[in-house]
Amino acid sequence: MLTVKQYNLLMFINKVNRETGQCPSFDEMKDAIGLKSKSGIHALITSLEERNFIRRLPHKARAMEVIRLPRFKPQAVIDEEKKREEALQNGSVQIPLYGKIAAGTPIEAIADETETVAVPFNMVSYGQYYALKIEGDSMTEAGILDGDTAIIRKQNHADNGKIVVALVDNAEATLKVLKKDGNVVHLVPCNKDYKTKTLPAERVKVQGILAGILRQY
Repeated sequence: MLTVKQYNLLMFINKVNRETGQCPSFDEMKDAIGLKSKSGIHALITSLEERNFIRRLPHKARAMEVIRLPRFKPQAVIDEEKKREEALQNGSVQIPLYGKIAAGTPIEAIADETETVAVPFNMVSYGQYYALKIEGDSMTEAGILDGDTAIIRKQNHADNGKIVVALVDNAEATLKVLKKDGNVVHLVPCNKDYKTKTLPAERVKVQGILAGILRQY
């Protein structure tokens, strides 16, 4: 019997293979099923291979094909889907509120999982999420205002042009548009009164990407 994560990974690989003709990357797999490390993906792939659900293709990096799918959903998956359906009917789910993040000047993000915020279910359907309160006005042209609550999807990579939580020097966090240029990273504000911050890539870590904004009136 497959675990929830084994089943979800198998179905994700199968879906991407059918839609694109290619195998998803380890980062995509990790984000899709909410794992923090690639080593966890390696372990799940090995377990699926040992059970003859997938087969790795020789001479192709990360390439694999789905040999078969389970005849029935594992009970744990059915239970998980039931919880999601109940959450959908209730209209919202609770995610941790990690504190405040400056949208103008970088400040340290404070992680405090004792406080939560209710978020519309369709905003956080897959992956792991947390919320941050916005302070400052450097992202106003992107529709992000002082006092808003940013909903962030946890992941450690992002494409150019995405709005991300960037951790600078392992000490300060800021919400900016990410622009990568070789070994240099530009953290771009969305307000003409603020300047782009340019840093060596090794000084910047992506902590998540913006999934949505909540605002109280």
